[in-house]
Amino acid sequence: MVNGMNIEAYQYKTELHLHTSPASSCSEVPPELAVKLYANLGYHSIVVCNHFYGGMRFREDKQSCIDAYLADYNLAVETGEKYGINVIFGCELRFTENINDYLLFGIDKSDLDFLYDSFDMGVEEFSKQFRDEKHLLIQAHPFRNGMTQIAPEYLDGIETFNMHPSHNSRVALAAKYAKEHHLIPTVGTDFHHLGHEGLTALLTDTELKTSHDIVKALKSRNYIFEIGGSIVLP
Repeated sequence: MVNGMNIEAYQYKTELHLHTSPASSCSEVPPELAVKLYANLGYHSIVVCNHFYGGMRFREDKQSCIDAYLADYNLAVETGEKYGINVIFGCELRFTENINDYLLFGIDKSDLDFLYDSFDMGVEEFSKQFRDEKHLLIQAHPFRNGMTQIAPEYLDGIETFNMHPSHNSRVALAAKYAKEHHLIPTVGTDFHHLGHEGLTALLTDTELKTSHDIVKALKSRNYIFEIGGSIVLP
């Protein structure tokens, strides 16, 4: 027991932030291998949050952009069925106003058409149209170099513990900011490269199978973090 919590009850492991190639050009890991790696590590679920923005390479129009995004996700789902791991639909959205990234939960494939049309909208207007009881808007790694600070009222939460080994996400500042502004804290490996798999996990007492399960768990705040094999309370 820690702070009245039965840690052993939080047995279900979810990776909230994972990228695959070629949908995310910065990733070097194809969907099949990413799924296999996480299944072998004992994860129950992974959220595929590939980049989705106007500058995606080799994407001439809306449909080709959407098709490229879904190709990786669909292959991950097929592989997940083989290895017995839940592959959940997510997205890391970027607007044209700056290089901030936002993790979206509570979405499905049908939302990509709206998201594509939102690139020029900006986070303030997008927040008004997107956020409700079924959706969450989380700013990814908000204290990393190049990020623009967003007024907390436009967000549901921030990724407090982004553990990408190649970036300084200033996790202490992020955790402090989330607490001060009552924002939902999240954790993610931000997986792109071999050898970085499984650095973090969201631990829950129920299995997360859909993006809507992610929303419910995060809104309830009934979860803990695992970082580098150690338990961290949000």
